[in-house]
Amino acid sequence: MHIHILGVCGTFMGGIAQLAREMGHEVTGSDLHVYPPMSDQLKVCGIELREGYSADHLDPAPDLVVIGNALSRGNEAVEYVLDQGLPYTSGPAFLAEHILPGRWVLAVAGTHGKTTTSSMLAWILEDAGLNPGFLIGGVPTNFGVSARLGDHPFFVVEADEYDCAFFDKRSKFVHYHPRTAVLNNLEFDHADIFPDLAAIQRQFHLLIRTVPGSGLIIAPGHDTALDAAFDMGCWTPIERFDSSLVASSSAQWRSHALRPDLSRFDVFVNSVRQGTIDWSQQGEHNLGNALAAVAAARHAGVPAAIACEGLSGFKGVKRRMECLGRVNDIAVYDDFAHHPTAIKTTLEGLRQVVGGARIFCILEMRSNTMKAGVHNDALAPSLCGADEVIIYHPSDLGWDPADIVRQLQNGRACRSVTDIIATITTEAMPGDHVLIMSNGAFEGLHQRLMEALDNGLENGG
Repeated sequence: MHIHILGVCGTFMGGIAQLAREMGHEVTGSDLHVYPPMSDQLKVCGIELREGYSADHLDPAPDLVVIGNALSRGNEAVEYVLDQGLPYTSGPAFLAEHILPGRWVLAVAGTHGKTTTSSMLAWILEDAGLNPGFLIGGVPTNFGVSARLGDHPFFVVEADEYDCAFFDKRSKFVHYHPRTAVLNNLEFDHADIFPDLAAIQRQFHLLIRTVPGSGLIIAPGHDTALDAAFDMGCWTPIERFDSSLVASSSAQWRSHALRPDLSRFDVFVNSVRQGTIDWSQQGEHNLGNALAAVAAARHAGVPAAIACEGLSGFKGVKRRMECLGRVNDIAVYDDFAHHPTAIKTTLEGLRQVVGGARIFCILEMRSNTMKAGVHNDALAPSLCGADEVIIYHPSDLGWDPADIVRQLQNGRACRSVTDIIATITTEAMPGDHVLIMSNGAFEGLHQRLMEALDNGLENGG
């Protein structure tokens, strides 16, 4: 079967392309911009890529067109598909119809931590010798790819609440029908498609309704928004986890820190120690991610002690607090955080590692929600963990971050990436840590900054 994928360079759709190719299908794809690293990953798989959304890319007609959620009516390729009556579907529907049947699906949902927890879970199963399939919205360092078919029965999927396509506005995860579901947390996000928190809760409840009574849901001990979704009706056992260091928690899954930076901790189930995780990750949020992953793996048959041993070898996920390197003893990190809660917890995690060292935080507000200014009230408090904050203020932002800058003791806005590089190369000193937060390419800032620091330039190159 010849499958053509519109929007193929996104992480999710690129993963779909890789899975389809691994199944033996002929796969081609189009995207507005064909760019690495996904373009390189796809070409290695033998997938032909085409720039733009010309209708010519669909001639001769493929057997099936998979349409990404970034495309809307009015797009030339979309209009051609409809006019010609070509068979089409969404990425989540393709996954559900062609890959997931007969699999034990382990789905990881939540506003934060989906990619990291999915990666942890896939690695635990891999380390236990189960060779799971997976589709993850990032690249786990242990695997080096974002998707693979793996062996039956286990398949780990990052279960995104974003919509499927212009013709299916349900959340992606409604298609997955998991036997094991991790619901990490729930906050308001994706203001471009959800009018309020209640709308997201209804989608999460649709996911909850699809988990069988013989399955398992893993959820935090305290999350008011998630609990409200459970209150709409739940027919599946729930195991609770709590990564906080408050001993009074009644959650089944708990942790006990053995180092101040939380790089070593014990895992307990119902107050019985199961094992120790000793790893390179950081932050209390990753303790929660680990507990959820270990709980999910146990449901799939991996003893908690074995899961803890496996996680000790977990190497993290690209673009999730990834240390890109040290240049002249200045550490540069790349992180995907684009929500105030994620920004706050990431900074807290870095602070636990670096102690009193100076942290520069550079923030690009690139998600539709952040660009709309929806989280502005929470943004300044979330950035207080940094010593110096630089907010990128491009001409198309649509609002002025001056109010947020005023709330910060050491905040400023920069109009260009060149200005950001000039500021860091002028002010950063050996021993400092520079954290770049963006869910996009940020105009090549990461590499440009490291080159400027290496060259000792004060003008950003």
